[in-house]
Amino acid sequence: MNSSLVVYNSLKGDKEVFKSILPNNVGMYVCGPTVYSNVHLGNCRTFISFDLIFRYLLHLGYKVRYVRNITDAGHLENDADDGEDRISKKARLESIEPMEVVQRYTLDFRNTMSKFNTLPPSIEPTATGHIVEQIELIKKIIKQGYAYEINGSVYFDVLKFNEKIPYGKLSGRNIEELIHNTRSLGGQSDKINPQDFALWKKAEPEHIMRWPSPWSDGFPGWHLECTAMSQKYLGSQFDIHGGGMDLKFPHHECEIAQAESIHKKSPVNYWFHANMLTLNGKKMAKSTGNSILPDQMFSGENKIFKKSFSPMVVRFFMLQAHYRSILDISEIALEASKKGFDKLIDGMQTLETLVPSSVTSKFDLIAWKEKCYSAMNDDFNSPLLIAHLFDAIKHINAVANNKQEINSKDLKELKQIMHDLFNDVLGLKSVKKNLNTSVNIELHGILNLLSEIRDKARNSKDFETSDLIRDSLSKLNIQINDTREGSSFKIK
Repeated sequence: MNSSLVVYNSLKGDKEVFKSILPNNVGMYVCGPTVYSNVHLGNCRTFISFDLIFRYLLHLGYKVRYVRNITDAGHLENDADDGEDRISKKARLESIEPMEVVQRYTLDFRNTMSKFNTLPPSIEPTATGHIVEQIELIKKIIKQGYAYEINGSVYFDVLKFNEKIPYGKLSGRNIEELIHNTRSLGGQSDKINPQDFALWKKAEPEHIMRWPSPWSDGFPGWHLECTAMSQKYLGSQFDIHGGGMDLKFPHHECEIAQAESIHKKSPVNYWFHANMLTLNGKKMAKSTGNSILPDQMFSGENKIFKKSFSPMVVRFFMLQAHYRSILDISEIALEASKKGFDKLIDGMQTLETLVPSSVTSKFDLIAWKEKCYSAMNDDFNSPLLIAHLFDAIKHINAVANNKQEINSKDLKELKQIMHDLFNDVLGLKSVKKNLNTSVNIELHGILNLLSEIRDKARNSKDFETSDLIRDSLSKLNIQINDTREGSSFKIK
């Protein structure tokens, strides 16, 4: 087991060596989507980021239980404790059952993430499937003296909790700051303190989604489901909890308080937060029109971009930035990513056609491999890993153009490492050419020979022969690229 993995822990605000609670095992919980609309690109970036983390932990040899929930009840508008349930509102507007809304957008979410080649989680529990567990959790919090019931609703008492256990440790907010920045409720709520949050809400007569409880017919608070489900499947203390940066406060802060009120210990050892995605330098928002859905990008049917971009190009674009960095998506940035992705794909396919030599390799494979793993071991630094992959592609193309050599042992290992990092860790998929493998190898051999002849012609200033080879191959949809290292080809 690789023990040199260093991760950024949002709880500590610093990097630290990762050590799982159980040797060779990792428990990871990630807050999933609220399924009331099509999943947007910002959410996709978060889940692609945690897919990278999931994949790398598996690659290191850990047995990972990855739990990612589906919020299908309890998430009110504006993340508040009052208002209409997001799913119920969608159901009312479309005159359909709430579970029809849930089914439609859960399928959309899974289908979209599949296009991005994300691995499914080990367990994907739903809020409505764990009402009993949430009710039992509320009973325990009340028993500990940190919750109170008023008019059929139950609230977590933040001020009382803070008397013994500090509230705000994840977001860095102290209780005095929260009190100062919170307006008086003015009698519009049953809460004793404005900072308190709902564990259970009594359903108004018009509220569609409701369940019986000891306090009222109602529904659980949004923050409660993640505490209930993470504890059920990962235990009272587990390794990793993740989500978008926007969930750090209040959602994750409330999760910590709920768990600590019962167990008197931190529920999670490492908190990971993926940063936001902006569009053309501005926050994504449907209200301003600065928004685009994944399928609109894939099809090209949108008013933001002039052309379509494949799921793999978009995934590659996202992985070119560190998961904790703000990333701005634009047509120029996507075009650059497409060129880079195509270059990697071409290099991966060229790698399969290389013929080893009997001499010692000039490429320091051991040092290069160490750089790749050092990048990923430094808080999953995918952009640096991608830069190292491009270094390998330069060597691959040099070997293909007879400018460098590689022996059979290094070639075999290079193929394995490139596959592991490109496909298994980064989760990228190659687009294979429709060529028989044996024919493909022979064709590349012929093209390598033609490239060599053309290089000699150019060096001898025999531009007539050089241009003839280039133009003839172009007619066959084979593009010649001239570089300082020599000519290379690309099959269109």
